[in-house]
Amino acid sequence: MQFSPTNGDFTFVSSTEAEELSGTISSPDIKLNIASESGKDPYATTFLRQRGYGWLLEVEEDDSEESKPLLEELDIDLKDIYYKIRCVLMPMPSLGYNRQVVRDNPDFWGPLAVVLLFSMISIYGQFRVVSWIITIWIFGSLTIFLLARVLGGEVSFGQVLGVIGYSLLPLIVIAPLLLVIGGFEVVSTLIKLFGVFWAAYSAASLLVGDEFKTKKPLLIYPIFLLYIYFLSLYTGV
Repeated sequence: MQFSPTNGDFTFVSSTEAEELSGTISSPDIKLNIASESGKDPYATTFLRQRGYGWLLEVEEDDSEESKPLLEELDIDLKDIYYKIRCVLMPMPSLGYNRQVVRDNPDFWGPLAVVLLFSMISIYGQFRVVSWIITIWIFGSLTIFLLARVLGGEVSFGQVLGVIGYSLLPLIVIAPLLLVIGGFEVVSTLIKLFGVFWAAYSAASLLVGDEFKTKKPLLIYPIFLLYIYFLSLYTGV
């Protein structure tokens, strides 16, 4: 004896016409694979994952970024600064240095270090000179920048600031000599003039390009006066 199924899921047969009772249950919406994951996850976790809600249980692992070195964080390139220092101290083109990198690739920390070093050797017990030298560096560079722009030069304030700051290195070099031969006025004066010309030439050769043509003295002269003023802050004359 056989009964017609009512929902399409069950088939009933009479026990007298079949040796065993068989049937199937289909559940397309819920499929649990308890045997494979019961040993790993709880039932609720398995249920959510099988239903497509496993993302609720995911824990995002924060990928800890490797800590960068302090110099890299501050954007300080010591090799670049050292190369620029050599370009300023040895401004002769015959030495083969690419001196334009001082102007074309300006930085802040190198010139600031040079200006602070010049301030330190100029203190003589008067700490206010440090802030005064930094002020002259910033506003003196601003004056040179404005004058260069008026004369038609294509330079930025950052470039002028970097060149003027790095070019204080010759004055730092002659500072120990002035301490040694300070009693000899003639020799001391010659060394001071040499240091000022050295610094002014180093800065002017980088800032005063071919675009100025016949107007070069109009920019070289204030640069020369600026370094005379820097030297006066050191020597007190």
